[in-house]
Amino acid sequence: MNWDVFITCAVTGAGESAGRSAKVPVTPQQIADAAIEAARAGAAIAHIHVRDPATGKAARDPRLYAEVVDRIRASGTDVVLNLTAGMGGDLVLGPVEQPLPPSKTGTDMAAASERLAHVEQLLPEICTLDCGSMNFAAGGDYVMVNTPAMLRAMARRIQALRVRPELEVFDTGHLVMVKEMLQEGLIDDPVMIQLCLGIPYGAPDDPLTLESLVRAIPPGAVFSAFSIGRMQLPYVAMAALAGGNVRVGLEDNLFLSRGQLASNGQLVERAVTILSAMGARVLGPADVRANLKLTKRG
Repeated sequence: MNWDVFITCAVTGAGESAGRSAKVPVTPQQIADAAIEAARAGAAIAHIHVRDPATGKAARDPRLYAEVVDRIRASGTDVVLNLTAGMGGDLVLGPVEQPLPPSKTGTDMAAASERLAHVEQLLPEICTLDCGSMNFAAGGDYVMVNTPAMLRAMARRIQALRVRPELEVFDTGHLVMVKEMLQEGLIDDPVMIQLCLGIPYGAPDDPLTLESLVRAIPPGAVFSAFSIGRMQLPYVAMAALAGGNVRVGLEDNLFLSRGQLASNGQLVERAVTILSAMGARVLGPADVRANLKLTKRG
């Protein structure tokens, strides 16, 4: 059991969820407001994607990130900023008899420097680094592509920027990549790992899979774990029991209970209730900065 737990709120994500709930933030102001709401509810970290304000679809325009970050910083709300660097590794193949060239719809492959342009500009305390490739989510032919060379290049640049990488692990093999980058000196201590479970076709969210991933984590690493959909809130307890920290938010789950759409603040409040009832202390941003040796800038 982890008795001192921090909560990350992933406020919007990149999925096709904006049309399923009006509470999913889309515009920079809505995303910033959602992060502020989550922080006031008890989240120490806000994990941020941006969306095209006109369509609601995933975007990676640095100007959108800048507006979100500027609004959060100007609000005076204390929250650790965690910007995604996962965008730009999206590959959608053509039909099975003609997979190449890739489909122009959904494919977005970018250079390492381009994928980190907003991180370099805004210098958040944390940014994500997806530590492998995988067939992502049921249906279609979308592949999340993160080659070893791409990951090494991105890790090297993140290290030079003095931003803490949150190493996203979607399956057991991704921990092999984590350990190789550690051995090569591309990741500084303390190591921060996010275990992402329940996402087709990655690691399932059963307890034995979680246990095997936790046992394979490098010694001394700080980790969080989450699942998606209806398993998000049960995983608040699961993650703490396994020795980790937790993540909730509308990126991974839209509902507070059956048929009741949630806001980010409500999901964080529920996580605080669960953890408090278990006897855990919920950490604030200052504790997280100290524990993870984060640099607050901007």
